[in-house]
Amino acid sequence: MAPEVPLRNSLLLRLLIASFAISLVSIAATAWLTSRSTTLAIKQERGQILADDATIQNTLEGFAAVHRNWDEAGHTVQELARGTGRGIVITTRAREVITASDRSDVDRLPLNASAVIDPLHLSPSSDQGAGPSEQVSRIDPRAVGPYLLPTAERKKLRQLARQEASCLYDTQGMRTHIVEEPSGRPSLRAFRSGAVTLQTCATKELLAPTPTEAKALTELTALVRTCAERNRIRIEEPLTINAQFRLAQAGFEQGASDLDDCVEEGRREQLAPHVAPAALLFVTSPAQSATPVFDLSRAGTLRVLGTTCLILSATITITAVIAIRLIRPLRKLTNAARAPSGRHLRIPITTKDEIGYLAAVLNELSERRERTDEQRRVMVSDIAHELRTPLSNIRGWLDAAQDGLADPDSSLVASLQEEAGLLQHIIDDLQVLAAADAGSLRLNFRELNLRELAEQSLDAHQTAAQAGRLALTGHFTDDLTIEGDPVRLRQVLGNLLSNAIRHTPPNGSITVSAYRVEGGVELHVADTGSGIRPEDLPRIFDRFWRAEQSRSRNTGGSGLGLSIVGHLVQAHGGKVSVVSSPGTETVFTVRLPN
Repeated sequence: MAPEVPLRNSLLLRLLIASFAISLVSIAATAWLTSRSTTLAIKQERGQILADDATIQNTLEGFAAVHRNWDEAGHTVQELARGTGRGIVITTRAREVITASDRSDVDRLPLNASAVIDPLHLSPSSDQGAGPSEQVSRIDPRAVGPYLLPTAERKKLRQLARQEASCLYDTQGMRTHIVEEPSGRPSLRAFRSGAVTLQTCATKELLAPTPTEAKALTELTALVRTCAERNRIRIEEPLTINAQFRLAQAGFEQGASDLDDCVEEGRREQLAPHVAPAALLFVTSPAQSATPVFDLSRAGTLRVLGTTCLILSATITITAVIAIRLIRPLRKLTNAARAPSGRHLRIPITTKDEIGYLAAVLNELSERRERTDEQRRVMVSDIAHELRTPLSNIRGWLDAAQDGLADPDSSLVASLQEEAGLLQHIIDDLQVLAAADAGSLRLNFRELNLRELAEQSLDAHQTAAQAGRLALTGHFTDDLTIEGDPVRLRQVLGNLLSNAIRHTPPNGSITVSAYRVEGGVELHVADTGSGIRPEDLPRIFDRFWRAEQSRSRNTGGSGLGLSIVGHLVQAHGGKVSVVSSPGTETVFTVRLPN
């Protein structure tokens, strides 16, 4: 029998490792895909949040630049909250609520404000793309205050701007378009190069300030002079109306000379009554994050499909490799099983796992079948040989009597009866063996004394022992009571004694002994006969086997007695064994349970 498959070669372990590898790859791929998709979604949402925050701040700064207070800001805040999905709260610097998108947002205000809404002091992030050496005004350009032109002045300036655009096209071939600034003043912009430098087509009326602007500039000039005197700044040129206009224009975009700080301060002071007061802006996230776990965009869907296909391909490949390694030896086993019954194939053992173990077992099964077939052929030949002898004798004597060559007297009848008895004995033995093989051998168990049964068998065989000049003795202990079938146990002992008498030469001895051992009783039949060779001991209980290779009947017996002994002892739940020293002694041991 092949040994058990070690764990390292176990097919189960290999399948578990393969399953673990597939699961590990699937989990890792899923984790990577989830992490990747979530990261992308978070980045997108974060970018969207920053864009929304910038939109909210810019919109509210624009509202503050064109309104004197926050009274009408509620509608604007509600629209921003719906558009961005964020909570918006505006408070004074003392954190008194001015307006909010929802009352629940007021209850969960963060400790720090998101931004300060002050159109006269924009945060650095709101500056319009200035370089490191540039000083950009931090006043919101939408805060125009007294510079806001009335409709009549706008209409006149727009007509002059159209004339200027026509002049530039006619003289220079330059295409321009009119852009209206927050104050209502039009300016020309080229389609490709941005701002237009007015040269030959410039008119004084377009470049000069309007009455509304002149009034505001006069006010600004006074504020700038006051700031300059306070800070002891010398003004190089007289602040005429045109100079004031240039100074104001420069203040909108970039500080000019040493007056930049005073211009900025004057403009803030001039615009302060026209803009909303500074306020704190609080922007809160929604109650539940809208961050998706998976990005279900087209690119995200393709990543999901690609990863799934990769996992399926890896799974199919690994499974196919394992299946091929499994199927190859299984196909060989199938071919061996389909082989004709007369052929006994040997399956090559190519693996050391359960399949290799199965192949080894099937090879052993095939060998046992070969031995069984050989024993069956030998048994049929033996049965025919054993039955042929008495039948041939009976038929020969009957043919001789019929031909008148022998008288049918009492001696002939006695000879025929002896041959018929031998034939009957062989048939009875075969029936016992057939019943034992079929499992239908019935035993009548009852309590019996093995000593009494052994003494009766000794008495029955004394005559045969004396005829062979043999000493037949018995040695028994008390309390040899067991459960068994007395008829079958007497048959066991009788066959052992007959076998010992047959193989013990004259002047030899046969000893029968029985005694109690742990768990049962042991019965020994020892003789001083010819003995059994060591190589013949494994076959001593085979049917029709005899040491005489010539199959002569000089020693008597049919070769079934010891085989019957083995089956009957086994039917009682016991064991029979033999040890022998050729030419010295042979001992049969029968161990029977209580």
